Amino acid sequence: MEIGFLAKGLVIGFCIAVPVGPIGVLCIRRTLAEGRAVGLVSGLGAATADATYAAIAGFGLTSVSALLVGQQFWLRLVGGAFLLYLGVRTFAARPAGRRQEVNVRGLFGAFASTLALTLSNPLTVLSFAAIFAGLGVASTVHNHTAAALLVAGVFVGSMVWWVAVSVGGGSTRSRFGPAALRWVNRIAGLTIAGFGIAALATLGG
Repeated sequence: MEIGFLAKGLVIGFCIAVPVGPIGVLCIRRTLAEGRAVGLVSGLGAATADATYAAIAGFGLTSVSALLVGQQFWLRLVGGAFLLYLGVRTFAARPAGRRQEVNVRGLFGAFASTLALTLSNPLTVLSFAAIFAGLGVASTVHNHTAAALLVAGVFVGSMVWWVAVSVGGGSTRSRFGPAALRWVNRIAGLTIAGFGIAALATLGG
């Protein structure tokens, strides 16, 4: 049944989101330091990027895949540099006050940054293509309903993880005082910058 593609997408989206990489560290840090809303919107950006790449693979947009993979050097360069910038900025950030007001501009910035960072790894679309081929989606590309259900499942599955991260992090935020949040910023900043340096180091390979 086609509805089975939705369930498969849920599992794929969740499993792809769970491994803790730079996006995970960024979302956890933002939840602890800036609040649940910022962490959740950051996760929304990552889930949107996952769904975008899933759509490219699911609908068989091979020309788009080829273009992205062909430009992977520049995408990795920009992504790595942005991670390095975010790492330094996070390390130096001052802990936000408990009653900090979150404005639309701040939420959009949180969404856009994780969206851009997640999209900066064009090989993700190849991962989706391989997974979808293994599930037999490649043979049903003509069935747009099945592909759409799969992509929707990926988005929802990814968001399930990010909701869990933001809710869990938000519930423990009250336990962190200014000194502890400073260390959260420093550790997260070093970790994110490390991911950026690692990404830039692969450019020469």
